[in-house]
Amino acid sequence: MLAGAGLLWMGWSGFNGGAPYAANIAASVAVLNTNICAATSLLVWTTLDVVFFGKPSVIGAIQGMMTGLVCVTPGAGVVQSWAAIVMGILSGSIPWFTMMILHKKSVLLQKVDDTLGVFHTHAVAGLMGGLLTGLLAEPTLCNIVLPVSGSRGAFYGKNGGKQFLKQIVAALFVIGWNLVSTTIILLVIKIFIPLRMPDNELMIGDDAVHGEEAYALWGDGEKYDPTKHGTIFGAAEITPNDYGNGPARGVTINL
Repeated sequence: MLAGAGLLWMGWSGFNGGAPYAANIAASVAVLNTNICAATSLLVWTTLDVVFFGKPSVIGAIQGMMTGLVCVTPGAGVVQSWAAIVMGILSGSIPWFTMMILHKKSVLLQKVDDTLGVFHTHAVAGLMGGLLTGLLAEPTLCNIVLPVSGSRGAFYGKNGGKQFLKQIVAALFVIGWNLVSTTIILLVIKIFIPLRMPDNELMIGDDAVHGEEAYALWGDGEKYDPTKHGTIFGAAEITPNDYGNGPARGVTINL
């Protein structure tokens, strides 16, 4: 999971930084803001987990990283770094609230199969990013990146309010497009295969569909035993070390 998250973060810096199609100021600003917002969001999400649940969570940290990356993407190259921090704080807190609090209290959201929390990490965070870009887009950076001169966020006055309205209209269009297109795609798929497994198969999980468990290494809850599961990397045997019963324990692999 952490390896995948690291690769995702690195790749996200690549396509945000690559959006200007050149190694210029806009690209460097986009990469910097991408990392600032993602790191801030991760820390905020983890802090909220600690405050409300008493301990941090790896999954929570990755969710916070994800919401930060999603949120900063619309404005990565057109906002100042302080604005990226603001976006990170909001993307680490508002999607956390919708996922951890609102989702559990909403009857409608409880009926939606969203195991990965895509609604919160992408829909909520993405909508926030688009609207915050309409507020915080900096005029000088906009002139570097955007083809329309004089563009700016509402925070910078003048015609910034007009840009914010454009962001709202664009968000509504994307929401409508997704509802229509996704519904059509699902209706077509439903002709060939069921969209949802029966409840009895869902209780069993992967084994009911594929005849195997995706992440079962040596059995469900079973610890590694070399007499049952063989050796590692061709090792002849595995013996305890000579450190006795002290706090430092380990194994020595005799090749």
